Amino acid sequence: MSDVINKINKDAEGRMKKSLETLKHGIEKIRTGRANPALLENITVEYYGSRTPLSQVASVSVADARTLSVTPWDKAMVQPIEKAIMESGLGLNPNTSGVVIACRSRR
Repeated sequence: MSDVINKINKDAEGRMKKSLETLKHGIEKIRTGRANPALLENITVEYYGSRTPLSQVASVSVADARTLSVTPWDKAMVQPIEKAIMESGLGLNPNTSGVVIACRSRR
């Protein structure tokens, strides 16, 4: 009988850990008025014929409390990144200055 209970406890513990991870990722994406690089985590960019996560083609950092700074590693990626951010539906307005893209909230 205790084997069955241990098995149930292990299963419940695993499910609870997964639930907490999902909650943690959801909370990171809540818009609080402060810039957070996790906001751009799910954006993908067309890169040499395949969809690639933004984090693999550029560095994302916080410029100030309301602005994210995206610096592509390849200058040719500026326009595709700008387009992906505008089409993401996150309400961000990307402005390019050279190769650095500043993203401010439109809301």
